[in-house]
Amino acid sequence: MVKQTSKGPGQRQLRVGEMIRRRLSEILSRGEIHDPAFDAMSITIGEVAVSSDLKIATVYVMTLLGSGNVDQAVEALSRHKGIIRKKVSEEVILRHAPDLRFRRDETFDRLDETRRMFADPVVMRDLAAPDTLPEDEVGNPESDA
Repeated sequence: MVKQTSKGPGQRQLRVGEMIRRRLSEILSRGEIHDPAFDAMSITIGEVAVSSDLKIATVYVMTLLGSGNVDQAVEALSRHKGIIRKKVSEEVILRHAPDLRFRRDETFDRLDETRRMFADPVVMRDLAAPDTLPEDEVGNPESDA
């Protein structure tokens, strides 16, 4: 038996997460959940992270083009968690339907912060500087001969 040394999600977790993400996207795009909050916003599912035992699925959501408050979207989805879980389990066949936990997707916020950091003049200067080693770490080529 091969022991997995990485701490990342396994192939099955990734596959199940993607299946759940697709089904959730279908549910939202078809309007299968009726709530006035969903009429005012367009929600996208960025990622679904599934626990190693496949019993918990963390769904990362965001609204498109400022169509609504992400926190309101998370609240609305959480209110209908039972119905959404049932609809997902009809298509994604697993031994146990995973508990769905909705969270704000902060991927783009982190990306914006990274862009701001790289635009900082000090960081740009450091990135442009050639990589040099301190003199005490540089070997003397004449002594190597």
